[in-house]
Amino acid sequence: MKIAFHTLGCKVNTYETESISKIFIDNGYTRVKDNEFADVYVINTCTVTNQASSKSRKSIRKLIKMNPEAIIAVMGCYSQVSEEEVSAIEGVDIIIGTTHREHLYELVTRVKREREKISEVKDVSRYREFDKVNVTNFTENTRAFLKIQDGCNNFCTYCIIPFARGRVRSRQKEEVLNEANTLVNNGYKEIVLTGIHTGAYGVDLDNYSLFDLLKDLSKIKNLKRIRISSIEINELTPEIIDLIANNEKFARHLHIPLQSGSDEILAKMHRKYNKDQFLRMITHIRQKVENIAITTDVIVGFPSETDENFLEMKEFIEECSFSELHVFPFSKRNGTKAALIKDQINGIKKTIRVNELLELNDKLAINYIKSQINPLSIIFETSDEKYTYGHTSNYLKVAVENDVSLHNQMKTCIITTFGYPISYGILK
Repeated sequence: MKIAFHTLGCKVNTYETESISKIFIDNGYTRVKDNEFADVYVINTCTVTNQASSKSRKSIRKLIKMNPEAIIAVMGCYSQVSEEEVSAIEGVDIIIGTTHREHLYELVTRVKREREKISEVKDVSRYREFDKVNVTNFTENTRAFLKIQDGCNNFCTYCIIPFARGRVRSRQKEEVLNEANTLVNNGYKEIVLTGIHTGAYGVDLDNYSLFDLLKDLSKIKNLKRIRISSIEINELTPEIIDLIANNEKFARHLHIPLQSGSDEILAKMHRKYNKDQFLRMITHIRQKVENIAITTDVIVGFPSETDENFLEMKEFIEECSFSELHVFPFSKRNGTKAALIKDQINGIKKTIRVNELLELNDKLAINYIKSQINPLSIIFETSDEKYTYGHTSNYLKVAVENDVSLHNQMKTCIITTFGYPISYGILK
């Protein structure tokens, strides 16, 4: 039997897909690419924006057409919050949400036997367990993602994810450390800690925090690099910052979402900091951690965002000197408080503002890249006909002459041409 997976959205979804894939492979399935003929197709959906939900629907329909006789299973955030919409798509056999994914193999077996539609989307609002997940290898990634928590307690006004994922649930430390050791033993040099609200790890555990977990992970022999996928500014404690500063295993890179550079808009977003607090913290981080890259997310065109608010954000972003921006136009998401705000920004204005920030991103990125001093340590990941690509500790993308034997290897490189989004170099 052949199975194919199509994954939309974040690193957490990528991890969860690999976890489910392992169960099927352990039971005799062969995994193929999602553009190939398969007996079972699994679509792991996203719903962070209305556009993401639309992409999820299109992906479902596309794979139904690939093989109308195949079993179609839909899981993830979109099916969690929009079960009825998924159920209305003719050809879908199994619907689960963001819990109990480990049961999918059993559900597929049932459908094969009985050929009747199954919907097992559970209420996540009171769900307090961390689902059984386990990954030992990744199909395409040379950096290993390691999911340490699920759920979010923040309830930002633009975000549907707390309703799709439920409250924070932290994974037990023994499970995290055992999986990390397995991944390292299987040859992975870098582990990326992922979660829906990664910095909240440990809030539901007794006497064990994110700092404790980071400290324990740093003791794993042969683990070369630890990267935190994303963390909120108010969750970077002095202990965590000191640990990163004093241990070379931690990537010289932090992704810290800003979302807006206007105090007025931050308050409407229900973010838990203001500009002054944010700037003071990243200034402190830079003083403690030499050459650290700080990347961020920003949302453009949040409802009621005036020209003055946008200019304030643009100036603040420049003051923060981020090394890279991820710029998102606000997308009205049904079911969120922000969708009910009357003063929605029109698409043309949002596009203009997005383009302005993308231009600023290029300027900031080049400024940071030009500040780098050779040599740099790189873990190589992918190749094309000309080059092999990897990332430095501070997340610069670097290309060297094509050599696939470099995949998953940590090498020292001399950068000969600093550029954005790719710099070019030679091995030392």
